[in-house]
Amino acid sequence: MSELIDVHTHVVPEHFPAYLGRHVDAPWPSMVAAQPCHRHVMVSGAVYRTVSHHCWDCAARQADMDRLQVTRQVLSPMPELLSYWLDPVDGAALSHYLNQVIAEMVASQPTRFSGLAAVPLQNVDLAIRELDVAVHQLGLAGVEIGGNINGVAIGDPRFLPFFEAAAAWGAAVFVHPLKPTGMDRLVGPGVLEQVLAFPGETGLAAASMITGGTLARLPDLRIAFSHGGGTLSALLPRLQHAWTTLPQMRDSLSGDPVLAARRMYYDDLVYDADTIQRLIQVFGVSQILAGSDYPFVIQDADPAARLRSLGLPESALQQLRSGNALRWLGLDPQAQYLQETA
Repeated sequence: MSELIDVHTHVVPEHFPAYLGRHVDAPWPSMVAAQPCHRHVMVSGAVYRTVSHHCWDCAARQADMDRLQVTRQVLSPMPELLSYWLDPVDGAALSHYLNQVIAEMVASQPTRFSGLAAVPLQNVDLAIRELDVAVHQLGLAGVEIGGNINGVAIGDPRFLPFFEAAAAWGAAVFVHPLKPTGMDRLVGPGVLEQVLAFPGETGLAAASMITGGTLARLPDLRIAFSHGGGTLSALLPRLQHAWTTLPQMRDSLSGDPVLAARRMYYDDLVYDADTIQRLIQVFGVSQILAGSDYPFVIQDADPAARLRSLGLPESALQQLRSGNALRWLGLDPQAQYLQETA
């Protein structure tokens, strides 16, 4: 059996440095002890989330990886730690600390871990500067970003210089929902943010990369979307129909939306074999990555079994297990993959 690369796993540091900025009420995170092997992530004096030692303990992670037959994890910050709401200078300081922590984890087991950086995208110039450090000094494989930056979709032209830098430096980009739109329409417990609002946010973020023109301008950009790209697979036929029938859409887009969507990558974290098959049908077997959301409660408990349940040919299964991820990460640009869907 080929190796299995889990592209969607998160890190929370065991500690955060003391806040040294100039804003008295800055929502800077801290950690306090909780039940055994757990810590509370504190923001503005309140518990944001309680996390286990699997978030920072490499030995515990590797034990779980061995049990789950995962050969490599791609480590990215818990998305809320991207902290776009901080003052840009504070955001740059927190991002750099997170990147150092992840780089140390990768250095401890470079054959088991790859790392993605955080950057302060609330200031594009500072974000480019930190991406430069993360890729060229710390050796991280890429960067995790939110689907919107303080309410502005990532496909907005103001972020183009950042994506130009990521493409030029060969940095893989992983998009995760953060502060999703539509929260005012949810009825039920707060956890519905992750359950129902995340997919909508991710789908709109992915669509913005097409409708905003970023993807057309940057053919070398390697960008992946979490949670199966959210609603994009359902939105794409509407976008395609509009492009073929509405002159204003034809004029505003530089090419076929379906072909553009099939250039991006998507993890398989949708918890359902039929839905993964639909992702393969829409985006192509060459664009789907394995992802689990480890180590959080909502994680897919057995990503390897999920892939086996698809009943794919071995060549296609190998792509989903590792081949596509190696290409996205830039670890094996020559990896072979099927051009047709499975």
